[in-house]
Amino acid sequence: MDSSQNTVLGSGGNGMLATPLNDTAAAVDDPKQNLNQVIDSIQKTLGQLHQLYLTVSSFNTASQLPLLQRLNGLVTELDNMVKLSERCNIQVPMEVLNLIDDGKNPDEFTRGVINSCITKNQVTKGKTDGFKSLRKHLLEELEQTFPDEVESYREIRAMSAAEAKRLAQSQSSLPNGDVKVKPEH
Repeated sequence: MDSSQNTVLGSGGNGMLATPLNDTAAAVDDPKQNLNQVIDSIQKTLGQLHQLYLTVSSFNTASQLPLLQRLNGLVTELDNMVKLSERCNIQVPMEVLNLIDDGKNPDEFTRGVINSCITKNQVTKGKTDGFKSLRKHLLEELEQTFPDEVESYREIRAMSAAEAKRLAQSQSSLPNGDVKVKPEH
């Protein structure tokens, strides 16, 4: 097969079917589409490995040509997979690879990360609630000692909050700085 023809061998029926690779799809820089192309290539490779297994398990001299064709198709698809994967920037944590090497489910890593995030979130929420409670308690104590100053503070704080809200709405952004994608009706 000429390498300049840009074809990918896929399975079809009992033999191999050559389908041309779409040149416009190969040049796309969309990460999601690149990942989908790699996933499709992996699925094709798995299918070809299964066909190769079936051919080898029932091997006789008459099946030598289909075996060679399937081996060539597998090599071509693996080459295609490598080329497609070069356009994907996916970083897999070493812990996940170590879990896979140990024969464990990589979902354990995800579960551990999520549980760790939940724990840290609960600690942070506890600290936030503690500061809110301290602020409330301090304002109550200050109000008993300095009622006029606390009243002025609350008025200034209310005006400041109203101004921040008005500014955020005028800029079509959220209070945390994110820009609204769709206006709310």
